Amino acid sequence: MDNNLPESFSYIPDIQISSKQVFGTKTDIRIPAFSKKTPLVPKIDKDYFFDNDTTISVLTGFSQNKKVLIQGYHGTGKTTHIEQIAARLNWPCIRINLDSHITRGDLVGKDVISIKKGKQITEYKDGMLPWAIKRPAALVFDEYDAGKPEVMFVIQRILESDSKFTLLDNNEIIDPHPAFRLFATSNTIGHSDNLGIYHGTNQMNQGQMDRWNIVSVLNYLSPEIETKIVLNKTKISGNKDATNKVKSMIVLAGLVRKGFIQGDLTTVLSPRTIINWAENYKIFNDLIFSFKISFLNKCDEIEKPIVAEYFQRVFNIDLPESELNNLKKN
Repeated sequence: MDNNLPESFSYIPDIQISSKQVFGTKTDIRIPAFSKKTPLVPKIDKDYFFDNDTTISVLTGFSQNKKVLIQGYHGTGKTTHIEQIAARLNWPCIRINLDSHITRGDLVGKDVISIKKGKQITEYKDGMLPWAIKRPAALVFDEYDAGKPEVMFVIQRILESDSKFTLLDNNEIIDPHPAFRLFATSNTIGHSDNLGIYHGTNQMNQGQMDRWNIVSVLNYLSPEIETKIVLNKTKISGNKDATNKVKSMIVLAGLVRKGFIQGDLTTVLSPRTIINWAENYKIFNDLIFSFKISFLNKCDEIEKPIVAEYFQRVFNIDLPESELNNLKKN
């Protein structure tokens, strides 16, 4: 963690901004923000598109100190939505991925051995959670529905209404910093994954789910908006042929995503992957090769014929047998 982030309770938002002017929301609300950046403020993506409902939800989290959970399929931009809002508010943002490697000790803290004045001593060191709580920061729990049960019960302590965090390991009760905010993202909504799309997700304690003040659902972008973003990112809007290719890429992405949701595919064609595909097409001027290195090589061998069928349907081009023969050899 960056120790340059101030812990002082005097470091609080000192300006207000218009949500309509900065984020393009339908309603205009005043949002507290910082006038100065710190090292943990994310970088601004100028081409980022803000979904109105999710943006209002996250901004309410910042302005009213509400705890906000964003649910949606991967590739919809749940975490980046929070980060890009924080970037424009100059609000420090810390992201913790609740994968299987995160333990209770990582979150809460633990005894560590260090050398001081030539002597080996054991001292208690704060984990990521108390470290963040003491500072003006937006803490984002990514993959919230994949957390271990012992980790989730630790998090439940800061979901209480008063948000005080009792650190039993160090006999300490922590009052959160006035500018501390809590967010989370998840692929499921606490009921685990019945379709088998997201392995490793868990059914969450409904008592804990009830403690989230706001739950927002973020879906994939509309084809028109996604096309605009990809064209802006790749700087190829002046090329008519390339522009039409990008539009077709996004049509293909829609088919792949539908197949993913239905359980036919395990790999999704995300907006980020489309941007990579378009950039690679710009470099190699080869639609099939750029598709192969951007997406097809990520797919399971059993699923490649399905993807090939989608590709043929959109571009009216058959993928070469050589791209699919690994399956036939088996």
